[in-house]
Amino acid sequence: MSLQNASAALIELHDLVKTYKTGDVDVKAVRGVTLEVRRGEFLAIMGASGSGKSTLMNVLGCLDQPTGGSYSLNGTAVAGLNRKELARLRNRKLGFVFQSFNLLSRTSALENVELPMFYTDPLISLRVRHRRALEALRQVGLAERGGHHPNQLSGGQQQRIAIARALVNQPELVLADEPTGNLDSRTSMEIMGLFQTLNDSGITIMMVTHELDIAAYCKRIVVMRDGVVISDTRNENRRLAQQELAALDKAEQKARLA
Repeated sequence: MSLQNASAALIELHDLVKTYKTGDVDVKAVRGVTLEVRRGEFLAIMGASGSGKSTLMNVLGCLDQPTGGSYSLNGTAVAGLNRKELARLRNRKLGFVFQSFNLLSRTSALENVELPMFYTDPLISLRVRHRRALEALRQVGLAERGGHHPNQLSGGQQQRIAIARALVNQPELVLADEPTGNLDSRTSMEIMGLFQTLNDSGITIMMVTHELDIAAYCKRIVVMRDGVVISDTRNENRRLAQQELAALDKAEQKARLA
């Protein structure tokens, strides 16, 4: 099912197939997925292990090429691009957030956020690099922590740094792979609240998760099984993290005063 709104299509998949060869056996991880994602969407891809959701995310992130079908990203036909062209598209159009944060431990938060700019434009000036990284940190509420190293930050703060790094090149699309998988419930809620705020500002976000309570924060939920999409629905009653956090803070404050 393809969902329509007033925004322009950012991603168009038609009959997408990804097959891996294991010895003499062909394993179809993705089996003919047709999907459209429009600008400004906040979409969760759900499914059990082996459903094909991670393989689909790798293809969407230009980390892997489809075996068959077509994939268009912002009007660019991805299938058939060589490795250099894929890397250029990935660096300029996409931002990535991972479950394990993937921060450089001996590097400050600001320097971690600056890193993607070395790949997109190695000649960018130090001043511009600092300014853009600081602005990305400001977007995630951590501008004052730019000089801290990852081991000086909480898990939630580290994930915010990783999100700032994904935003620094102003990507067309942010891809998040189990972004709350290493976080406790409250911190997960805070991260989902940040994603909702970023999405409300116009950033398109696609997230892989196996947790229904996390997917409930998204505007649209796509469920995969055995390499195919089995449902694609609008989440009309999505949870609002900021409201839940405010209610939780109020309850905790009341409990302390009791």
